[in-house]
Amino acid sequence: MHIKNVNTTRMTSTIFAKQVLTTIGWQNDVVITVDSNGLITNISEGMHSQVDHTVGILLPALSNVHSHSFQRAMAGLAEERGPNPIDDFWTWRKVMYRFLEILTPEDIEAIAAQVQMEVLEAGFASIGEFHYVHHGQGGEKYERIDELSQRHFQAAINTGIGYTHLPVLYMRGGLDNRKLKGVQLRLGNTIEEFEALHSAMSESYKSLPNDFTLGIAPHSLRAVNKDGLLASKRVVGNGPIHIHIAEQLAEVHEVQASYGERPVKWLLDNIAIDDQWCLIHATHMDRMELTDMAKSGAVAGLCPLTEANLGDGIFNAKDYMQNGGAIGIGSDSNIRISLAEELRVLETSQRLRDKRRVILTDEYTRSNGRYIYENAATGGAKAIDRNSGHIEIGALADLVALDDTHHNIAALKEDTILDAWIFSSSDDIVCDVWSAGRHVVKDGKHIHHDSITDTFSKSIIKLRNAL
Repeated sequence: MHIKNVNTTRMTSTIFAKQVLTTIGWQNDVVITVDSNGLITNISEGMHSQVDHTVGILLPALSNVHSHSFQRAMAGLAEERGPNPIDDFWTWRKVMYRFLEILTPEDIEAIAAQVQMEVLEAGFASIGEFHYVHHGQGGEKYERIDELSQRHFQAAINTGIGYTHLPVLYMRGGLDNRKLKGVQLRLGNTIEEFEALHSAMSESYKSLPNDFTLGIAPHSLRAVNKDGLLASKRVVGNGPIHIHIAEQLAEVHEVQASYGERPVKWLLDNIAIDDQWCLIHATHMDRMELTDMAKSGAVAGLCPLTEANLGDGIFNAKDYMQNGGAIGIGSDSNIRISLAEELRVLETSQRLRDKRRVILTDEYTRSNGRYIYENAATGGAKAIDRNSGHIEIGALADLVALDDTHHNIAALKEDTILDAWIFSSSDDIVCDVWSAGRHVVKDGKHIHHDSITDTFSKSIIKLRNAL
């Protein structure tokens, strides 16, 4: 396919907000000016008679650091326990593989657009797509080798989301180097094949919006050997690198048996991990792994709703963040897309484990909501290599506005707004979202909501009937 309707034209615009959270704290009655490149060029206090948009509360929008878009279409289909009374991630994966087997390129584009739209309506402005379906059924190569990536690019153009593409290197079926088989053939590449695939994507990126980023994702220690990890760094250059790591205890035990070390420790000891990396999940770390990962500069890509749904375990966010570790938030399996809920579950899981309240905060930012939100905003932007996560001159205008007339936050001020949104509200208080200055959500609804949902509905009905 060829990408259609690439239009990056923007007009300079002005946004007036009664309350704005900037890098210097909360400010009242502020006008933000956004130029035609989607960058913030001016922030000024005081009432102005002529502005393009007026909102109640304006925040830096978060980046969604980890998404497998296609799994949105199987949400709710893996909640029946299998024959094993100890049901876990591995039985869920069997359902996912059955679903993966029947996806067409058209389905993948329709589902990706739906996910991106729902992500925007939830208050995120950008997404990192951990994309590992590269081939057709049985591993058959498409005429255009990056066909399925092209489908994601087109969806991102249509939705206007800020986009980071993370094509996955998937080399083997396990740590014993067994060959890929069955549906896994749709995912697999040798290093040489993947280099050609990534090169094709790089060519396409020349015609995409300037705020789109191309990274890379060696899938996991199970699927990629050391040579593949080193090749990933070579191929991507300075782009973001994401990897699944230490998500389930079974994976930890398998890596220990094969490599003689726990997953995060082995990765840190054998690969130069720095702030270019995002370690997805990293749920199961011992004390040394936790402190060493925090010091490395890598971002922990946390997906609390998916991790809870799969029974993965609880990430030790308290100690990790107290050691200076950066976090980002992702929707992963997209079983439920909600910015507020992801942050809420991140905090409440810590409370359930420790049997106390208000855990993720510090002596400077006593507000639980603000502490989590700001850390997820800056860490998420770092993870997908995006100049966002804060409202300041020179940053991308990734902005989310909240409806200050909504009963859940009406009459609230400053940090209490974030506490109320995260702990007592849903994302229906999101009224507007700008992604690199593109005004894509208005009055709580994506500008192409109906057409995107209609196309998605047709795909999902077809897929469900085929299962």
